Amino acid sequence: MGVEACIPVIPSADLKKSLRLWVDGLEFKMDREMHEEGKLILCMLHKDGLTFMLHRRAGTPVKPEDYNGIRLYWAPSDIRETRERLLRLGYKVSELEERDYGQTEFFLTDDDGFSHSFGVATKK
Repeated sequence: MGVEACIPVIPSADLKKSLRLWVDGLEFKMDREMHEEGKLILCMLHKDGLTFMLHRRAGTPVKPEDYNGIRLYWAPSDIRETRERLLRLGYKVSELEERDYGQTEFFLTDDDGFSHSFGVATKK
């Protein structure tokens, strides 16, 4: 028996708000919605062989000060277009930076306080 997949579970204080980044910004498709008392509490997100589960965060919806949570490093096919799309959607993204370790990157923090890094090999 081998492992065929790993699906990261991303906790969210407000799934509808988080979906703006995942669906509009990162262009994932959503399915398998689960609702409780009319409120979205879980859904699956898919894009090009990638799968994530977005789930209502347990406990308090307010992020504790010492909470690190998850960090995601994305490798977009077109880093400039991805950054521009996120800017148009109103996300505060960093400038593109060419790092001395050979990556061109930008960063954003989502509405749940999670860090998203976007990077591709720097073209010489």
